[in-house]
Amino acid sequence: LGVFLICTYAAKEAPKKTKKAKLYVPQIDCDVKAGKIINPEFIAKCPPGCQDVKHRVYGTDIYASFSSVCNAAIHSGIIDNTGGKILVQKVAGHSGYRGSFSNGVRSLSLPRWRESFLVSEGKPRKGVTYPSTLEYSSSKSTAVKSGNDPVDVPTGDAVRKEYQTSPVPTPATQMATTTPTPTTTTTDPSTTTPKPTTTPATTRSTTVAAAAKTRAGLHRVRDTAFRGSSTSASNRNILRSNTGIQRQEPVAAFRRAAGSPAHLAMETDLWKPGLSLFDTGFSSKEEFPKPLESISQGNPNCKVDLSFLMDGSWSIGKRRFQLQKHFLSNVAQALGIGSAGPLMGIVQYGDDPSTEFNLKTYANSKDLRNAIEKISQKGGLSNVGKALSFVNKNFFSDANGNRGGAPNVVVVMVDGWPTDHVEEASRLARESGINIFFVTIEAAAESEKQNVIEPNFVDKAVCRTNGFYSINVPSWFGLHKVVQPLVKRVCDSDRLVCSKTCLNSADIGFVIDGSSSVGTSNFRTVLQFVANISKEFEISDTDTRIGAVQYTYEQRLEFSFDKYSTKQDVLSAIKRISYWSGGTSTGAAISYASEQLFSKSKPNKRKIMILITDGRSYDDVRVPAMAAHHNGVIAYSVGVAWAAQDELEAIATDPDKEHSFFVDEFDNLYRFVNQLIQNICTEFNSQPRN
Repeated sequence: LGVFLICTYAAKEAPKKTKKAKLYVPQIDCDVKAGKIINPEFIAKCPPGCQDVKHRVYGTDIYASFSSVCNAAIHSGIIDNTGGKILVQKVAGHSGYRGSFSNGVRSLSLPRWRESFLVSEGKPRKGVTYPSTLEYSSSKSTAVKSGNDPVDVPTGDAVRKEYQTSPVPTPATQMATTTPTPTTTTTDPSTTTPKPTTTPATTRSTTVAAAAKTRAGLHRVRDTAFRGSSTSASNRNILRSNTGIQRQEPVAAFRRAAGSPAHLAMETDLWKPGLSLFDTGFSSKEEFPKPLESISQGNPNCKVDLSFLMDGSWSIGKRRFQLQKHFLSNVAQALGIGSAGPLMGIVQYGDDPSTEFNLKTYANSKDLRNAIEKISQKGGLSNVGKALSFVNKNFFSDANGNRGGAPNVVVVMVDGWPTDHVEEASRLARESGINIFFVTIEAAAESEKQNVIEPNFVDKAVCRTNGFYSINVPSWFGLHKVVQPLVKRVCDSDRLVCSKTCLNSADIGFVIDGSSSVGTSNFRTVLQFVANISKEFEISDTDTRIGAVQYTYEQRLEFSFDKYSTKQDVLSAIKRISYWSGGTSTGAAISYASEQLFSKSKPNKRKIMILITDGRSYDDVRVPAMAAHHNGVIAYSVGVAWAAQDELEAIATDPDKEHSFFVDEFDNLYRFVNQLIQNICTEFNSQPRN
């Protein structure tokens, strides 16, 4: 009997020993985007109330990584607005994301993005270990909710990622991939801080010479008296061949210690108020992160296609040219070049630009650095504008390794100032989706500013004039100090505002019927329709711009494309439009909009006309519409109530079904807001990048 009881007790205890540990599921907020979470696969819990238009979603079934994770889960039907557990898996970027309306959520279309994710039911897959805390791409500690208690997850130097390879399920429409599952181990920061690499500010030489080559136009030549040189060249001479101006500076200016105030007096980093370029946690001896274990993969948190415009003019001198190469080599090291991270090419400019190597030439930092050291100086003038035009037309092509899903970035190195105009070339490059950064070294002194061809050339060239896109270095000796600030900026994809999408690359002109048949109340409904469309776009002077025309028998320009440069100003201007009342001359209104709005549209902007009318026109619409189409205007027609279907189709760009809409009453206009935006984006996705 005793043996029987012992066996029975052991049998009851056995199941307890094999019971699985309960999965600890971290909670995320509604506004968390997949791209901000480093873990390639994770299970998380969404809170209630995430079904909100402010939590943007891009795509259907497969979502762009800057979508809200929880709202994407609602869109896909995995959870509803009450929240719940979801499984998220990161996958490769796509060339296009299709918007749709599903489960009460409207997702938007997007031409392409560097990373995607899938959402499924929050059940763990067999053999996969899921993190109990999520790692965020932030330089500060992030409080992650896990259950009821927040857990502080250190990031940056206090986190070491240990990757374990585990299989990831593959959708039928994609190639099979293997995604690493990271396990985050918290360690003492002192044990993980990378060892600094000492980079000499200058290269000593017993011979100092400056190669001078006479060229037409403004040109300067410097002799290269450097710190530590004991030659008879005690002054740096700056010659202007066409002005006879000569500047002399004592060589003592170059003998100041590296830590002296003159070396540290660098431009304030305006994009983060109060932060100097040197207040970055890096000492005067440069510190670089340890090389990635898999160099060929690169840094996945910095997936950009990057072109450096290297100053090869005679004005820079041979020694400064060597410092520039050393700087570019250090940037390549800090970036972590690789196929899944940043790719980098170099164009050298002087009189004319030429490609030293393109994006696909080198796939790791080591080979890239070796290639940089072998670059020889071209000489000539400092024709930056010509170089920017060259890059815009030639560099970012598929044949040169442009990946499509990665932002295009150009960093322009300039010694002093350009010898040609840069504004127009920069504008065309920005409007092609290229983000332009300027690193200017030893800018013009007060006595030299009269010789600068294009004053304020940096502000005219960059996407924003808030200091984010420009770094000024007072001396070549201080150039090495801006490696990390520059790398941080070019990798900040959320701030690369010039990257072109369907939402930021158009001039949209609304042509609004203000005839008597519309009526005051319905006219306000039309304006709300116009506002609802406008607010979905990224509005600024370099992104999408909005204009409006109201018409009856006559036409009135309510505001032009260049009138307002912020979304709030545009929406306020739409609200202020007053109802006119009169007849309906739609054909004349199309001609007026072509002349007053679209003839002044920027090059490389997509010209989109959205015409709203409630009746048949008193004049012909076909000829004016054909003329607008011929001039590159993409026309959408929206008809209400008594609008004539044949006229709507004549106004609309082919195919008519995708560009013309009809509703029976004004109160139903809202139904076409999302459809219009989706069609605009779908059409954009099918167009070439430029």
